[in-house]
Amino acid sequence: MTVRPDASPPDLSSQRPDWWRQAVVYQVYPRSFADADGDGLGDLKGVTARLGHLAGLGVDALWLSPFYPSELADGGYDVADHREVDPRLGTLDDFDALAAEAHRLGLKVVVDIVPNHTSHRHVWFQEALAAGPGSAARARYVFRDGRGLDGELPPTDWRSVFGGSAWRRVPDGQWYLHLFTPEQPDLDWRHPEVREDFRTTLRFWSDRGVDGFRVDVAHALAKDLAEPLRDLGEPALSDEKALVRLPPGTHPFYDRDDVHEIYRDWRRILDSYTPPRMAVAEAWVPHARRVRYALPDELGQAFNFEYLETPWDTAALRQVVTESLGTARAAGASATWVLSNHDVVRHTSRLMLPPGADTGAWLLSAGRRPALDPAAGLRRARAATLLMLALPGSAYLYQGEELGLPEVAELPPEVLQDPIWEQTGRTQKGRDGCRVPLPWTPDGPSYGFGTGGAWLPQPKSFAAYAVAAQDGVAGSTLELYRTALRLRRKLTESESLTWAEDTPPEVLGFARSDRWRCVTNLSATPVPLPPGEVLLTSGPLTPEGRLGPDTTAWLG
Repeated sequence: MTVRPDASPPDLSSQRPDWWRQAVVYQVYPRSFADADGDGLGDLKGVTARLGHLAGLGVDALWLSPFYPSELADGGYDVADHREVDPRLGTLDDFDALAAEAHRLGLKVVVDIVPNHTSHRHVWFQEALAAGPGSAARARYVFRDGRGLDGELPPTDWRSVFGGSAWRRVPDGQWYLHLFTPEQPDLDWRHPEVREDFRTTLRFWSDRGVDGFRVDVAHALAKDLAEPLRDLGEPALSDEKALVRLPPGTHPFYDRDDVHEIYRDWRRILDSYTPPRMAVAEAWVPHARRVRYALPDELGQAFNFEYLETPWDTAALRQVVTESLGTARAAGASATWVLSNHDVVRHTSRLMLPPGADTGAWLLSAGRRPALDPAAGLRRARAATLLMLALPGSAYLYQGEELGLPEVAELPPEVLQDPIWEQTGRTQKGRDGCRVPLPWTPDGPSYGFGTGGAWLPQPKSFAAYAVAAQDGVAGSTLELYRTALRLRRKLTESESLTWAEDTPPEVLGFARSDRWRCVTNLSATPVPLPPGEVLLTSGPLTPEGRLGPDTTAWLG
């Protein structure tokens, strides 16, 4: 049965200002969601036209990835104006219409905010280039003289996340810092104008009805820029994941203690609204450090990427869930859970790769080494999703996962647009495979994405995954998500769980309350179910009523 939105969808904030603590948030990558004008690029009107899909799915909020003016040097995260809409995606009036329709349907609206850097086309950076060394305009960014006899060497050995040096030289001889692409110069957050401009941005979108913010690269704003700038000595230490190899808080540009003063300042602004605006940090930092970003007087919540990276293994999953709940509890926040997003290989494919597999190498092989079984991948992904949705806290879904979409690993080199491809010397394909536009119908020039083509080519296999092909079909992945989210809203109460200690080694089980529990079979053989009414399963039970391999059940 197709689950439709209620006649009067609940406005969670009217009942609970902390609606986000156990919400289900659906990430929309606007350029790949729906195209209203037929130019091949998704837009805000396309999102608005498809909001009924999200309401019918049963999510609580949508999170919009950047829709700001951008040349797409980094998929929209190179922002030329933080308080405007890219004209290819619409206008501020279109955004207002989207927010109004979302709220009418009972959906909250969360937007990306990108504070670490701007586009090189931002008016500030253009002023900085024109003003020259030592100018007030350059002080908003991180400009430095180079090393060497003629300043021909970068100021430090810092590396870009996307490969190569994190410094780019300008014609007058100075260098500027860019932790990502050269088109994304880093701001200097010691500058009062930078701080005030983002206060204005937070108020601008909050005044337009935005309910919350996802903070991009939240751990990188504060930097040790005292002279002389210090080398890391080992290029790998520029990687966000290398933080554990340096004493906490000592990295020159990641996870420094002074970043938290910025977020305490932001929280005062967010709390000035009724209800208070929520925020969630994208902070690639260890458990023990992430707790600070999620404190009530800072952002209030932080993404849990350890869970996303955990292999399909009972002991590993139990450990990361336990640690994540403990970290959130210590912060006075709720845990967050995510399996896919716009930066990683979709979990329908990723969970089938061997433990420790190099996803970059797999993408370079166009998904052939190793070749994956799509049916097995979907079965495991459905089980993982039902497990995630049973956990206490907020679940963040990525567009298309409700359709069971796999990673499009076979994209040919000539269509790739992710800057990672070029900046790594064409040794890493990057993230385009998870950003291929959604299929809405099983036919048409772009499977219902728009009246024309799509900015990234969709494989023929997308026809079978289309929304229209799954709508109302018993057992489809779309209907599984609809049923699970409807049940979740009815069942969710406390923010705790109790582990079952009598399960076999490769079975993960826990109770959410006296009302319901979750059991996931990660083994290769069917296992008996514990007593109780079967509320929902990610796949059919065996003829004997056992829980099959890679299957999750909710029991009442």
